[in-house]
Amino acid sequence: MAKVKSRAKAVKPLFREVAVSGDGRDITRDFGGLMNALLPQDSVLRDRGGDYTLYEDVLRDDQVASTFQQRRMAVTSAEWGVRPGGADRESRMAADFLLEILNQIGWDNVTDKMLYGIFYGFAVAECLWGQDGRFVTLEALRVRKQRRFTFDPFGRPMLVTPGEANGLALPERKFWHFHAGADNDDDPYGLGLAHWLYWPVFFKRNGLKLWLIFMDKFGMPTAMGSYPANATDEEKRRLLAALRAIQTDSGIIVPEGMKVELIESSRGGQVSYESFIDRMNAAIAKVTLSQTMTTDAGGGQYKADVHKNVRNEVVKADADLICDSFNRSVGAWLTAWNFPEARVPKVWRRVSEDQDQRPIAERDRMLFEMGLRPSVAYIRATYGEGWSEAGRAG
Repeated sequence: MAKVKSRAKAVKPLFREVAVSGDGRDITRDFGGLMNALLPQDSVLRDRGGDYTLYEDVLRDDQVASTFQQRRMAVTSAEWGVRPGGADRESRMAADFLLEILNQIGWDNVTDKMLYGIFYGFAVAECLWGQDGRFVTLEALRVRKQRRFTFDPFGRPMLVTPGEANGLALPERKFWHFHAGADNDDDPYGLGLAHWLYWPVFFKRNGLKLWLIFMDKFGMPTAMGSYPANATDEEKRRLLAALRAIQTDSGIIVPEGMKVELIESSRGGQVSYESFIDRMNAAIAKVTLSQTMTTDAGGGQYKADVHKNVRNEVVKADADLICDSFNRSVGAWLTAWNFPEARVPKVWRRVSEDQDQRPIAERDRMLFEMGLRPSVAYIRATYGEGWSEAGRAG
């Protein structure tokens, strides 16, 4: 039977982006305001009529500060290093060069500041390049305030100045930035933890105000004065002054015929206020750490282990985001300038929970005695960096 030749032509791939925001056809964007800058799509910022100072105020909350510090320190306290992008000599030299630079600029400190991009939705750092002989070096990474930047329709950061509210275009390969939290790639501002933390903090602060008023009423009953029907305006003023003096003086006098008494608070509202504040604190911890048990006691050991594992996954995701973003930008730029033939080295952090490796080592020993030899790659993945084959260096 003869084969029937298909007349359908093969569809060639289209090598350009189509659904971009920069051409003015993005229906989710309002291009009627700032002509050259995108506006954040964060509904809290938009509806509350503020900029990122609104979220800077959220950081003043004690629970937010504590839990977010815990999340950042879990990343910065983890071991880090630089892995060559390839086995060739040029790639190893590029990795050693980058490791030396990161040690000099204080990689943990830079990481800690860039992690605020998780809170606000994006982060921007300026690269201060230097020259050392034939090498381009990185003398410092200066992390800048989020509200100093806008983004153009193509997602490139622009610097806001007193004379340029829309923002000024920035030089290429000068600023490292990333965004996080958004459910799409069209919003370079991202969607940070602050978006979700704003309302719990807002409700908590208002609840604390009411709690303080209640405690004031409970600790110092409200004074009530009674005056005769024929009291003059002057006598009424003297009675009111006497009532106010109760708040500060140990003794007062009132005109004859007028009566002063204290209205005691009879409602036991302390538990309801306290539970409300605890509920808001739990919400803040859940948003920041994806669980509550590493900040508040309670639950059995099994639940505690589950919650700790959840937090570890969040921390690992943060570390991977920072490292991957750096590798694709600053790390790639330095490598291209100084070691053009090398593959880009990879900055990494080990944030997985330490485990008892004795059972694994015992199993590997038994396999070795059976004639199986583990690879160097397996040894490094299982027991960490710093291993090489016996009799060989590096």
